Amino acid sequence: MKRFYKTVAVTEADDGSFLVSLDDRALSSPAKRPLRLPTRGVAEAIAEEWDAQGEKVDPSSMAMMSFAATVTDRVTPQRDHVVGEIAGFGGSDLLCFLADGPDELVARQMSQWTPWRERAEKRLALRLAVTSGVMPVRQSEESLDAFRAAVDAVDDWHLAPLHTATSITGSLILALAFLDGELGAREAFDLSQIDEAFQVEKWGQDREAEQRRRNLLAEMTAAERFKGLLRTVN
Repeated sequence: MKRFYKTVAVTEADDGSFLVSLDDRALSSPAKRPLRLPTRGVAEAIAEEWDAQGEKVDPSSMAMMSFAATVTDRVTPQRDHVVGEIAGFGGSDLLCFLADGPDELVARQMSQWTPWRERAEKRLALRLAVTSGVMPVRQSEESLDAFRAAVDAVDDWHLAPLHTATSITGSLILALAFLDGELGAREAFDLSQIDEAFQVEKWGQDREAEQRRRNLLAEMTAAERFKGLLRTVN
């Protein structure tokens, strides 16, 4: 898409939200919904992305805009569905599935994952079933309800980075710790990649797999930035 605007500006609306304007025209979401942003920090970051575009607009270079559009077009209109999608990871959380060998890998998973499982159990008042290998495990209805309640307590704007973190790590436990600020993007990502890192140590690096990991880490880092901007004082 060719750049169709010259100036970008941020203004505060009467309701306290913030707007990004392109040539004095308020920016809308891809679905043509008004883009009302919760903090000046988010608005200014999105304005910077639009202002940095060259002759052609590249949506893939605007991560903050993508998060805001996701909230506006997907999260808010179908919040219950998104909450259910995220909470569903609690039933098959990565941290509840240990490898069945070798011992060195299992020891790493145990030492690095156990504290975060225990944190979730204490904070959410639940008990988690843990298995190894490919054996299935079913979490109790009480635990699933606790996970659902924890996700449902998150506001629409924070659900977007939570969804990203959960999808990338495969762990609602890690994603909630990430959302709370107890884990940074890199820490949460590395914890979710223990098995992959072990395989690299043993068998060497695969170029395509490494590029995929870099892309996923970049997404996690963008989610961390967006989460931080939501705390920006107006």
